[in-house]
Parts: sequence; structure tokens; C-alpha cells
Amino acid sequence: MTSRRLIGLSIAVSLAGFAVLAAEERPDEAVFWKIRQEATARSQILQTVHVLTDVYGPRLTGSPNLKAASDWALQQMASWGLKNGHLEPWDFGHDGWTNERATAHMTLPAKDSLVVEVVAWTPGTKGVARGHAVQITLPARATAVEMTSFLEGIKSTIGGRMVLVGPHRVVPVTFNPAPLRREDADLLTQLNNQPAQPAAQPPAAPQQAQPPVSVNDSQRPLTNAQIQAQLNQFLLDNGALVRINDAGRDFGQIRAFDNSTRDVTKAPPTVVMRNEDYGRISRLLADKRAVELEFEIVNRSYPEGRTSYNVIAELPGSDKADEVVMLGGHLDSWHAATGATDNAIGCAVMLEAVRILSAIGVKPRRTIRVALWSGEEQGLFGSAAYVKQHFGTFEDQKPAYGKLSAYFNMDSGTGRIRGMTAFGPAATATVLREATASFKDLGMLGATTTRTRGTGGGTDSASFSNAGLPGVNTILDGIQYDSFTWHTNLDTYERIVEDDVKKAAIVVAGTVYHLAMREELLPRFSKEDMPRPPASAQPAAPSTGASPTRSN
Repeated sequence: MTSRRLIGLSIAVSLAGFAVLAAEERPDEAVFWKIRQEATARSQILQTVHVLTDVYGPRLTGSPNLKAASDWALQQMASWGLKNGHLEPWDFGHDGWTNERATAHMTLPAKDSLVVEVVAWTPGTKGVARGHAVQITLPARATAVEMTSFLEGIKSTIGGRMVLVGPHRVVPVTFNPAPLRREDADLLTQLNNQPAQPAAQPPAAPQQAQPPVSVNDSQRPLTNAQIQAQLNQFLLDNGALVRINDAGRDFGQIRAFDNSTRDVTKAPPTVVMRNEDYGRISRLLADKRAVELEFEIVNRSYPEGRTSYNVIAELPGSDKADEVVMLGGHLDSWHAATGATDNAIGCAVMLEAVRILSAIGVKPRRTIRVALWSGEEQGLFGSAAYVKQHFGTFEDQKPAYGKLSAYFNMDSGTGRIRGMTAFGPAATATVLREATASFKDLGMLGATTTRTRGTGGGTDSASFSNAGLPGVNTILDGIQYDSFTWHTNLDTYERIVEDDVKKAAIVVAGTVYHLAMREELLPRFSKEDMPRPPASAQPAAPSTGASPTRSN
């Protein structure tokens, strides 16, 4: 049975359940019907994903591909009838970067091709680089003295070599793979467990000065960032040709991130090699066999990438046009693949939602504003800059702060939307639960709330909750997101589940439309109940290029 027929049958099922909606929220079911029809009969979501991935992927922050994808999205939304489209700049502060070519081969003791991905913001090789492989294992919890001593001891082995950093990581066979779908019972338990309402928060106690710890700095273990910086400089100074990291994942998956300084002069050419190839070379070296490798890496920097952009467009409101309902996702991706599930599909769902609303001719009371963010993978930079500029924070509000009803975010793969998590009081979840009740046939089971104000990790809804605003994140079926596609070289168009993402667009379009039409803004925390803001800190990106702070 085709997906179109399935969705058509689900319309009849949902109509039978309309009468059970709670009295507080009365969604316009006639509009919901039109949303379903448009999403089913004239979907453009796969075309959108195709362009964002196959034409403009990968979309690393600061790269020409991301800028081109942003320009295309702006033009596409204008063709759908959205207004006030524009690119909003923010200061990334680093040159853009792309990898244009990377080849890797073993030439001794056998000839074979190798699978690698280049770490972002690292330099290329000087033409074709050939050299023998050497493997080093760094001392655990090394102090500065111990690290310096270790590096001095291997100095003579580094010049002109391909340097494998770290032992081969043994990846056990997965006998119990992650489920592709969420069990309804488990999800309902999660959604029904509302966060406890704490007592009034007393003022923070003043920090007591701590007596200095009598440990010499030279005796403290170095942080990972310090170790990686020292190692990279050592490899540069001593003529290493290429640094090679183990991907440490099965089935050829590679997650390649960045040189955390984002300065190509502070790292050698660096790749992440698939675990299977890394293991082969490691075992050959353990046998005392000579291993010769050959690399050609071509990377390019773009000074214009120091300014990055968020993409903004609107469906203008009417009698409440100064109030806004926002929806969006991050358009940037990592560079090992084309960024399909992370997060072209999240953007495509949000774009499809506003396309649907425009196509069926709705006249929302509030303005519906879509935003496609950049800099998410480096630390939510684009959305954080937007929130700071337009809304401020609960503690330092700008005039528009009280005009935002909610921001809806999608950024965890290609699965159906099964629920929503909102920053706000219990009443926030009640509104969302009742507003989406007729989408149960599409897999949408409810909503819950959180009191946690974001700290810079996760996804772009955290930029809003960090400011005390109602950030709403979608809960999806996992499909293969954490196990295969998240940030890996397998994150391509082929991993998109068409039926799931069409259903997701219906849920988003209906929910956003309802919030744009209801009399009041989505409930939010009062002054007395607002959780304290987090410490202002952004997580550092990894220096190794292989183990990130979690961001979607």
C-alpha cells in the first residue's frame, strides 16, 4: 500500500476521534484536513532534501556550500509566497573551510585503498605525500612534564612519517541493535512524567573563597585540549606528514569533526580512518612489518566565511502580527557526508510545513516565522546570536521578548514525530497535547515539559530555553540516527524515510497554525517560577576530530 493511501486512510481515522479533544483547545479541524490533503497530494519534501543534500551538501559553517544552500532556500520560500525573506549575518570569527579532495592508499606490504575523512580546519598535504607509518600511544593522565618527556622520546621517529595516534579501538559486535521505533508505552511514560515543581528558589549563596590547593601546575594532569594542542604542535614541528585517528566505529562509519582552534596553521594534515583499516595497519605494525602509506589531501579556506548567516522568512500575521510563532532547524552540517538526517531533513520538514500553510491559503493571526540556522554544530552559534539580537533573555529582555509564542525545532533524524518537549510549566504541555490530539494516527502521542535552561549543547531550541523562552523540541522515532547516521559519512539522502517525514510536516504545520490562531500565547514560566539561567559557557569542540561534545 502506498504512503499516500496510508495517510488518506489515517484521515478518516482521525476524523472519528475529533470529538474527544479537550475543551480548552479547539483546533480548526477543517484546516487540519486541508493540511493533510496538501501534504499527501503535493508534497515537495523529498525534492527539498534532494537539493539540500545532493546539490549543496555538505554544508559546513562558513563554507560556500552553506551560503549557496541558504540563498536557494530563500529563493524557494519566496516562490511559495513567504514574505520578508532575508539572510541575517552573525560573526563566526573563523575562515570557512572545505575539503576538495582526499585519497588514501597503502602501498606496502600490499597495495590497497583506505577509507578516511579529513578533519575540518586542518591543512592539506603538499601534493602526494608518501611515508612509512608509525603508531604512538599517549600516556594516560599525563602531566606537562610527563607529556613533554614522552614526546621528546619519540621525536626521532616522527619526521616524514604517517602517524597513527592511539591504539586500535576494538569495537565489539552489536548483538542487540537499537530499536528503529519507540514503543508507545515507553514514550507515554516519558511524556506523562511531568517535571516536579520545585519550591521557591532561594537567592544564590555567595561563593566562599576556597583555600588554594597546594599542587604545582606541573603536577596536574593535562586536559585533553592541552594534550591535543601540544601533540599537534609537536607533529608540526617535527615534520609528520599526516596525523591519523581511529574512527572507532563499526561497519565503516566515520565521524570526522574539527581542529578545535579552527586555525589550519595549528594542526598537521589530519584524517579519521575507518576502524577496519586502522586495525589492519595497527596489526601489521605490531608484527614489525613495514607499512607505507600514500595520501593526497586538498583543502581550501574561505576568509568570507568569517561572517555566517541565518535564513529568515515569514507568513505575515493579521490582528496579532506583532506576535510570532517560530519554527526551524539547523541548515549547517558536518562534512563527512551530505548531512541528510542531520539536519537537511529537519529543515525540509519545517520548509514543507510553511509551504503547506501558504499553499492552502491560511491567514494566521500571528506571524509565522521560519529560521534555518548556521553554526549549530560548532555550539548553537547562529540561533544563540539570533535570540540575543532579537529577544534578549528573561533577565535582560528586548521589546520582542514577550511577543514570541514558541519556537519549534526538529533535529534528530528522519523518524515520525512522536511527541514534544517544551521549556515551560505544565500548562505548556497541556496546550500542545490538546492541540495535537487529532494527529495520534500519525504517531504523535503527546507533550511534556522541562525546567532546564539550555547550556549550549543539544540543539537550537536550547538557545531559546536558555533565554527563558518556550523552546519546543520534537521527539522522533530513532530509526538509525544514533547508531548509523548522526555525524557520520553515512548521513545521505538514502537514509530518509519518506512516509515518516511527510507525517512530521503535517504535525508541525498543524501545531504551528494552531498556536498562531489561539487567543493567548503559549503559556510560559512566571517571574516567580522561572528557573535560574545557566552559567554562560559554550562547550569546546574536540581537538582530535573524532569525539564531539553532543550536539545534534
